[in-house]
Amino acid sequence: RRHPPYNTKSNKTRLLRTPGGRLTSLVVKKKAKGPACGDCGKRIIGVPALRPQEYRRLKKRERRVNRAYGGSRCAKCVRTRVMRAFLIEEQKCVKQVLAEKSGAAKEPAEKKKKGK
Repeated sequence: RRHPPYNTKSNKTRLLRTPGGRLTSLVVKKKAKGPACGDCGKRIIGVPALRPQEYRRLKKRERRVNRAYGGSRCAKCVRTRVMRAFLIEEQKCVKQVLAEKSGAAKEPAEKKKKGK
């Protein structure tokens, strides 16, 4: 006997017929959920759903996806992150160009006032 005989989550069993024809009880492992995206909560495609102890036996390339934020974020969330970062950088460039234009427009106006 493995655990106390109570029907708890970690003590599930099922009947198994052996090749000799006898019925024995087989201890069933817990079902694994697998890793989920930290942003949206969906399951990450390409990473096997295993119990935490079983991930230690896998190679690193089997535990993650070959991409930025590999086993942590899903592809859609990574795409939106990259897009957001790019658009923020573009916005900074646009602000800088507009500031330079407005600064260039103010300088001739100030020169005219000094001439009077």
